[in-house]
Amino acid sequence: MMTNEALLEKIHLVVEKLMNLGGSDYGKDQSASQTDTKRGIIQRDFGIEEWDWPQGVGLYGLYKLQDFYGDDRYLNFFQSWYNRNIKEGLPSKNINTTTPFLPLSYLFHKMENQEELKALCEERANWLMKELPKTPDNGFQHVTSAIGDRNGIAANEGQLWVDTLFMSVLFLNHMGDQTNRTDWKEESIHQFLVHIKYLYDKQTGLFHHGFRFDQMDNFGGVFWCRGNSWFTYGIMEFLDSCKEELTPGVRSYFIDTFRSQAKALLDLQSPAGLWHTVLTDRTSYEEVSGSAAIAAGLLRGVKAGILDDSYKNAADRAITAICNNISEDGTVLNVSAGTGIGMDADHYKRILTMPMAYGQALVLTALYEALEK
Repeated sequence: MMTNEALLEKIHLVVEKLMNLGGSDYGKDQSASQTDTKRGIIQRDFGIEEWDWPQGVGLYGLYKLQDFYGDDRYLNFFQSWYNRNIKEGLPSKNINTTTPFLPLSYLFHKMENQEELKALCEERANWLMKELPKTPDNGFQHVTSAIGDRNGIAANEGQLWVDTLFMSVLFLNHMGDQTNRTDWKEESIHQFLVHIKYLYDKQTGLFHHGFRFDQMDNFGGVFWCRGNSWFTYGIMEFLDSCKEELTPGVRSYFIDTFRSQAKALLDLQSPAGLWHTVLTDRTSYEEVSGSAAIAAGLLRGVKAGILDDSYKNAADRAITAICNNISEDGTVLNVSAGTGIGMDADHYKRILTMPMAYGQALVLTALYEALEK
């Protein structure tokens, strides 16, 4: 088990790298080959300057660390980031570009243009409710940004992805809390239930990456590490955010699902302490961003009294392994790049590992959860 001093040293390195990732040559995406994009080489995903899901997750990790410290040490960075992106113009509305609204929903009341930022958050929440395409059973269709065109979309018609829970549903729930919109909070509960219904695998306790209604199947039926981690960490965020909105029966249902997944994950942890990018394929590489979010979720579960101490031991092993994957300049190594749904394990095994904003952020969440209070 690492000391707070050692953890804080790593945290500060990772934060500095995250805040100084810079931007990317987004124009390259317009001429990117299909082979490259299938391997996760999407320029807009790199850096911290674009308004999309990797950057949104990065900002959320930074916000959570600021909240841990109980001050506003990164507020100027947040203010500058949001003002710059709004001035330059936001990209298309979709599930992934909703992610930066999650940290903003916690921050806008501290910012100088708070009314404008609150209005933007409310507009996006209304869009999720009324304009985002829905699947059968009224699930949030996982609409994403088009590659090479920040104003376009990839509809992914009739598809549910586990990523949606973190990228959009957490935001909708928190904005409902911020604005006393019961309908937004109830819809967020509905979305968690729908996604569990179609993505949770009863035989293994794990989550599939996605579900498609045209074929009524889970694509290749692959259990992807980071996809599972969006639920492991996300459900604990959701339970904390919901508070009294959940009836005892629904809360128990979510906790039981989380426990089942956590038990399955415990059995799949590698000897080194991480999880493989295809959880059930030990020939696939060990992946740090998903392992970090899993560790963070397990630690939260132990602190909440939902999981026993065996999960704390597993998380501590993961934390040590994660720290071994932080370079001297704070770069989090062995993070898989952006990953679409694949039909077989090889698709996930071919995704490149590259420094990503969400890798930095998810490691931050794991490390501060590991700090001894």
